[in-house]
Amino acid sequence: MGALAVALLPRDAFGAAVGGFVLLCLLASLVSWRPRPTAPALVVAGFAGGVLGTASSIGGPPVALLYQHETGPRIRATLAAYLTFGGVLSLVALAAGGQIGWPQVLGSAVLLPFMAAGFALSGPLRRYLDTRWMRPCVLALSGGGAVLLIARSLF
Repeated sequence: MGALAVALLPRDAFGAAVGGFVLLCLLASLVSWRPRPTAPALVVAGFAGGVLGTASSIGGPPVALLYQHETGPRIRATLAAYLTFGGVLSLVALAAGGQIGWPQVLGSAVLLPFMAAGFALSGPLRRYLDTRWMRPCVLALSGGGAVLLIARSLF
């Protein structure tokens, strides 16, 4: 469905809507909503994240928001598996739909050193994030991704 959204929907309007949806969920979780990773919630968040991730590259927040009150190791393990598996599925769907070309491959190559740096820093930083910083980081990254997606869509 995400590859179909990429092919059929206006990119900017869809991106702004996705970013707005993520921000609404984030704000709701700050005010009163306390999402839990139950089986039905995970099915909905996984489906939404898969579609949104394929169509707009911001697929992590639906699942991350469900796990925001869990321990650091559980959040990291769950998101690592989800994003790896989901990323592979998204790439396959986009490639099958003819949506991946050399500009996307080269853009990905430019980001590889930053991914490697993040991986190298993740070990030493994990002890700090596992204390009281995990939830604020999850919320900040989800919100930051949403704001950047909205900004990119509008400008």
